[in-house]
Amino acid sequence: MITIQSQAQSIRNNPTGETADRIVKLYPNPATSYVTFDVPKGFEKTHTIQIYSFLGKKMYESVNLSQKLTVQLNEFTRGLYIYHLVDISSGKIVESGKFQVSR
Repeated sequence: MITIQSQAQSIRNNPTGETADRIVKLYPNPATSYVTFDVPKGFEKTHTIQIYSFLGKKMYESVNLSQKLTVQLNEFTRGLYIYHLVDISSGKIVESGKFQVSR
């Protein structure tokens, strides 16, 4: 009961559900014309970022990931999008998150 209550309180205090120990930081959220991903040093050579629509369509994949990646949202419609930080060598998703496009 205590565990459930503390989880509920942390979600209530942070409504996005994002925790402070995320690998990727993204902003602004919600976004209108672009979204910027901040990736820690060392990840840019071994990882890629993929963005999917909420319906599962791949909208973007980074070819050369940099520590600060800005994605233009010209082709993105209003809605919710999911990003994956993927380890290139294993193909495994290291982290996932979401952001909103509002126009």
